[in-house]
Amino acid sequence: MPRLAANLSLLFTEHPFLDRFARARAAGFEGVEILFPEEHPADDIAARLRGEGLSLVLFNAAAGDRGRGERGLAALPGRQAEFRDAVARALDLAGTLDCPRLHLMSGIAPEGVARDTLTGTLAANLAWAAERCAAQGVRPLIEPINHRDIPGYAMNTTVQAVSLIEAVGPERLGLQFDLYHAQITEGDVTRRFEALLPYIGHAQLADTPGRHEPGTGELNWPYLFDRIDTMGYRGWMGCEYHPAGGTEAGLGWARPWLQPGPGQRAAGTRR
Repeated sequence: MPRLAANLSLLFTEHPFLDRFARARAAGFEGVEILFPEEHPADDIAARLRGEGLSLVLFNAAAGDRGRGERGLAALPGRQAEFRDAVARALDLAGTLDCPRLHLMSGIAPEGVARDTLTGTLAANLAWAAERCAAQGVRPLIEPINHRDIPGYAMNTTVQAVSLIEAVGPERLGLQFDLYHAQITEGDVTRRFEALLPYIGHAQLADTPGRHEPGTGELNWPYLFDRIDTMGYRGWMGCEYHPAGGTEAGLGWARPWLQPGPGQRAAGTRR
């Protein structure tokens, strides 16, 4: 069965951010993701996680000036110092929030920069980050993002991602496999997931083409969940979608795999 984690940056947005933790736990989630927890006081987040018995399973390192459209730093030449500072801050935050996974965003390719330069910068930055993350017991992840949602993003395909993971070392760097992005860019998501299973450190979902909850688009989710279970994937599946209506009203698809009620795990347990 899928281990579903609520992305609190996209779900339960009908409520103030800090109230979303209780809403997620009441709905039956035991794990959550946050895109950029740096935007909120770390102590407040930690208190809500403990209070609800939730695990924070993933967040993104700072991604540059998002107000100006930046979507990551790892592939950007000349921004290495900023990238390293973002990783250092993220690792401090991961320690405070007991989070075992960190997504390192590649960024949008600057105009006129050669692909080899981007790839070389990305590989060097990821190798540096992987060493720092390993020292703290955090697993860094990279995610291919489709060309439609973020035009110009420096890493679009799982082929690119796996090449980088092999260069850095699969034991030090993992793949964040998002079924939504993979379906748009490459398709054949069931076989692709199976082939890449040894690299996958985290998975995410949304239906295509609208990026809403499962059942609103073209993917056959009962089949996908059954096949992913059969493959032996036991990691988290982050619900990173925009609800078509209210969040709770759209959770019918997930109810077979959610556990409403008080948390049963000891607070702070990593999963």
